[in-house]
Amino acid sequence: MENWPELELNKQQGENMCFGCSNINPFSLKLKFAWDPATKTAQAQFTPNENFQGWSGYLHGGITSCALDEAMGWAAMSAGHQNVTARLQVRFRRMVPIGQTYTVICKVTKQSSRLIETEACLKDKNGEILAEATSTQFVVRIHKDGQ
Repeated sequence: MENWPELELNKQQGENMCFGCSNINPFSLKLKFAWDPATKTAQAQFTPNENFQGWSGYLHGGITSCALDEAMGWAAMSAGHQNVTARLQVRFRRMVPIGQTYTVICKVTKQSSRLIETEACLKDKNGEILAEATSTQFVVRIHKDGQ
C-alpha cells in the first residue's frame, strides 16, 4: 500500500451517485453520517429492505461490508482526509435480519500522512454487534479545477 502511485480523484464527477450515501441514487443505502469530534466517531442508522438481502430475510454480507466500508471512509474524511479504501477486513458475528434499524459506528484509530486506520461495527437496536471491520484508507489528492 505504501507503494501505491499518487492518485487524483475528480470530486465533480459522479459524487452524488455514491452507492453508500447518495440521496439521488435509487439503489443507494442512503447512509447519512454524523461526526462527533469529541469521540472522533462517525455514525449512521439505516434500515435495509428486501432489495439488499442475500438469504431470504437476511442482509447480504456484501451490503453489510459496504455499510462498514462507507462508515470507515466517512470517519477518515471527517478527520480531514480525502481517501479510498486500501484494505478492508470484515468479521461477521451474526446474520443481519432485513427490515430492522441498525447503527453503524466508526472511528479513526491511527493516521499518518498517507494511511489512515479505522475500525467500525454494525449494531442492532439492543447494542449487540452483528459485524465489525477494520480498514486502511489511502490518502488521495482531489483535483482543484474539477477536471
